[in-house]
Amino acid sequence: MERIAVFPGSFDPVTRGHEDIILRALPLFDKVYIAIGSNTEKKSCFSLEQRADWVRVVFKDMPSIHVITYSGLTVDLCAKLGAQFIIRGLRTSADFEFERSIGQINRKLDPGIETVFLLTSPEFTSLNSSIVRDILRHGGDASQFVPREVNLGGLPEAKE
Repeated sequence: MERIAVFPGSFDPVTRGHEDIILRALPLFDKVYIAIGSNTEKKSCFSLEQRADWVRVVFKDMPSIHVITYSGLTVDLCAKLGAQFIIRGLRTSADFEFERSIGQINRKLDPGIETVFLLTSPEFTSLNSSIVRDILRHGGDASQFVPREVNLGGLPEAKE
């Protein structure tokens, strides 16, 4: 049976921390869907299309990675894709508590889905998309915090 995983997130924008988790997850699964979520409750800084384009460029040479966009429940997406695993990265103990709760609810919704937690590499523990957006908002250079293929070029108006 093919091991299929979904790595859901907003990726607003994709960071080197995201890249690290994805690269480390690759040997564990036959196919990884990077699922960029559309959340109507949350204002995104970069359009869904821009975020998906960046992720596609970063992982263009990796045939086991598939980049998709979605809305709705992640477990429903997993069922649609035949995925048995959800990948989540953990930076801090607070992340663990939050992600553990979601993982337990997802398992109640679909007992066939297992959440796999990967610890963030130490050099990326303090990095998240909010920090990158804040650097951009204040005119700073955030290029060291995103994959080299990502050209941020500044912070646009919020979109979705």
